[in-house]
Amino acid sequence: MDKIYRILVINPGSTSTKLSMFENETCLFTEDVFHDSSVLKKFPTINDQLDYRMEVVNKFLKDGNIDLTGVDAIVGRGGGCYSVEGGIYKIDDRLIQDTKAAKGGLYHSSMLGVQMADVLHKKYGGIMIMMNPPIVDELCDLARVTGVDGVYRRAVCHALNLKETARRHALSLGKKYEDCNFIVCHIDGGISITAHKKGKMIDGNDAGGGEGPFTPTRMGTMAVTDITRYFWDKTQAEMKSLCSQTGGLSSYFGTSNSDAIHKKVEEGDRKATRVWNAMIYQVIKYIGSMSTVLQGKVDGIVLTGGLLRFPEVEEKIRESCGWIAPVTSYPGEFEQEAMAFGALRVLRGEEEAKIYPGKPVWDGFKD
Repeated sequence: MDKIYRILVINPGSTSTKLSMFENETCLFTEDVFHDSSVLKKFPTINDQLDYRMEVVNKFLKDGNIDLTGVDAIVGRGGGCYSVEGGIYKIDDRLIQDTKAAKGGLYHSSMLGVQMADVLHKKYGGIMIMMNPPIVDELCDLARVTGVDGVYRRAVCHALNLKETARRHALSLGKKYEDCNFIVCHIDGGISITAHKKGKMIDGNDAGGGEGPFTPTRMGTMAVTDITRYFWDKTQAEMKSLCSQTGGLSSYFGTSNSDAIHKKVEEGDRKATRVWNAMIYQVIKYIGSMSTVLQGKVDGIVLTGGLLRFPEVEEKIRESCGWIAPVTSYPGEFEQEAMAFGALRVLRGEEEAKIYPGKPVWDGFKD
């Protein structure tokens, strides 16, 4: 009989904290606790939210009658440490400090994940790991270059869900992820379109930097001339907001609620239909660009994310991109499972957790 491993998964997001308790592959409890923005605004920095978020964890454990004594693994979602290659990493003091300092340039609530794991680890023990944080960097050299000397593209995307979905899809084909070429798309409040070559995510839009299709909350890629003209008299705060909170569908309709906007589409609202379809159109264009990165050698186009609950998203992508490769949809996301199963592979000796290097994967060309 297989040994039973107990694994706690902690996944802090911008306005929620998702917590799951696993025994091996079985999820015993999951809770996604919403945090009102009016409460979060009281904290000067994201790091200052730690005690507040730990109260949420403690309540989850109490309500679920969960005793973490003897827990085998605590997994904290990775945040803004220096960029790393994909994989599983031990959480150590250097990783925690670099994440708190947002050394990788990503300032997001995910930076609390390793800190929360550390608090519980000190009390209950167990191994402590993170897996495929948003700053996973496996870009090929040509994907880094821009048209301005000294300015280079970053890799910030939904790496955790993208890689887990790709891994699952490869398994469904009877193959290993490392043997396949996929275009993998996370389509939700943020949108990541990525090219995966033999287990490496070699290119994709910088979703964290606002590059790519516009989304329910993000303005997406625009011509530099349009951006400078529009933002000429805007504050830095307004610019940042359009890049990550009030752009995209929110700019057009005053809300990022996709269900409310899609209801307008269903009712035949011409503006809503045009903007909604334009968002999907931009996703399709980026999928096409990733197919050229892979030189047309694509084993599958893999879709994941919350917006796939609307059937025409997949349908339109299939109509326009099905000639490139078979299109397969995995609605929702697998972040909790990805982290739990990663810990399980480490506990079973199937994969070794890496040591965080404490420096970026890539720090410039040397010529």
